[in-house]
Amino acid sequence: MKDWFKSGSPGIWLTAGAVALAVVMVVSVLLLTAGRGLGHFWPKAVAETSFTERDGSKIRLIGEIREREEVAVRRLRDSGFNIDSQEKFVTRALFKMGNRDVTGADFRWFPEPLLGPIAFPQDLITIERREWGNFYGHLKAVKENDQVVAEGPQAWVQAQARFDRAKKLFAQIYKLEKKDIGDVNYRIEQLRLEQRRAEIRNALTPELKASLEQRRAKLDEEFSVLQAQLQKLRDEIARDSLVAEIMDGQEKEVKFAVIADIYRPNAMNLGEKFVHYGRKFWEFLTDDPREANTEGGIFPAIFGTVMMVLLMSVIVTPFGVMAAIYMREYAKQGPLIRIIRISVNNLAGVPSIVYGVFGLGFFVYLLGGNIDRLFFPEALPAPTFGTPGILWASLTLALLTLPVVIVSTEEGLARVPRSVREGSLALGATKAETLWRTVLPMASPAMMTGLILAVARAAGEVAPLMLVGVVKLAPALPLDGYFPFIHLDRKFMHLGFHIYDVGFQSPNVEAARPLVYATALLLVLIILGLNLFAIRLRNRLREQFRGLETV
Repeated sequence: MKDWFKSGSPGIWLTAGAVALAVVMVVSVLLLTAGRGLGHFWPKAVAETSFTERDGSKIRLIGEIREREEVAVRRLRDSGFNIDSQEKFVTRALFKMGNRDVTGADFRWFPEPLLGPIAFPQDLITIERREWGNFYGHLKAVKENDQVVAEGPQAWVQAQARFDRAKKLFAQIYKLEKKDIGDVNYRIEQLRLEQRRAEIRNALTPELKASLEQRRAKLDEEFSVLQAQLQKLRDEIARDSLVAEIMDGQEKEVKFAVIADIYRPNAMNLGEKFVHYGRKFWEFLTDDPREANTEGGIFPAIFGTVMMVLLMSVIVTPFGVMAAIYMREYAKQGPLIRIIRISVNNLAGVPSIVYGVFGLGFFVYLLGGNIDRLFFPEALPAPTFGTPGILWASLTLALLTLPVVIVSTEEGLARVPRSVREGSLALGATKAETLWRTVLPMASPAMMTGLILAVARAAGEVAPLMLVGVVKLAPALPLDGYFPFIHLDRKFMHLGFHIYDVGFQSPNVEAARPLVYATALLLVLIILGLNLFAIRLRNRLREQFRGLETV
């Protein structure tokens, strides 16, 4: 046993066990996140039953059974429920009742001993609304201009056809509002800025003013035409509606204009459920959020996260590499360089929120405010760069991750043998040529390692972004078809902040919980994808350098 300990085998087994435990923990977290998040898009069966209230009255329930848990009978009796059971614990079910505009709450717990027989009628419909969440009920009729056009079995066929029509009209309305009317508003704003710029420079001549007024009149006329088209589409989409009976027996009318999706989950076969699942998951990836971010998709957050990480990488890599090259290759090694190295190492431990405060004060207020006064005076007092935006967020995170890149690059430069430098210099190369052609290629894997660590940390940061650019809902992406195409002054959405907002700031926590898991899983996958791309690039550089070395 003593020889076994001296051989170092215990340390090897301990290390292997720790690595295995870490892998199991990581995989467990990913599986838990995937299980709770990806299941959100599967069409849930809608149940119908009855429930005995505290006063003995019975009500009808229609909704999705989301969870079940055991609860103490004594606790339910203390709450006023008449539970006739000899058991200490009974099961209660969490119903998603929907119809929030009628019931006032989406979710409610019901003790199962007080529930009646649970059925799953095939004619129950689920309606995902653009406002007020889900709607559940029995479809009774379809109306056109307040006149019933279908009842009974034909009502579902008519509902599907008219929903498809409403969906196409909604797409046209969305395009008209976002693209056509948005383009006119953009050009009108540019005219205003052009006039204001001329006024500041005392160059607003009567001819220029007349030209601006003429162009503005044309834009106003174009805007009026588009508004008329928009109103016509809105009138058309408001034509159709459906009538459904909800759980309290009332018949409610729902306009197809507010319906995002309609389906009968209890009547779906397995293939239809898989098709529905794929469509919902694709909508989650490509659509804009709605209902205070608890419904819809997260495409703006995905786009903002990736664009911010790319901008941060472009900024931090050259500065970190140049700083490391100077300190390792050119600076005289002494007390000053040692102090700088200690400071760089200490910066890696500064809380990220401190970087956010610095970015807000220096980048946004000082640098951005001066940029506005020098280059965008016509837009004042409305700020252009003097407000949080994706550029300042990228710079702030570049500062946050700069120590990682510097330290990794310095370590890579230090691993290059001195004999390689001396051999290059002996062959007549200058110091700069030696650095560029020999040392940096050999140190490039270490530089990529620093970039990988920087990307992994920056993509998951939230605290500093709350101060320097991220918002709950961005009205426009930082990239569009208007010059200069990349708008670094715009605010943006971020997956990390989206998780925080949906998980802790949502008015409907139960509805938002699955989206928190799904978004968290997507953020992990995006970080993994960015890291794998950087790792592949690093490995290619390493293999390329090995090939040159053999030659």
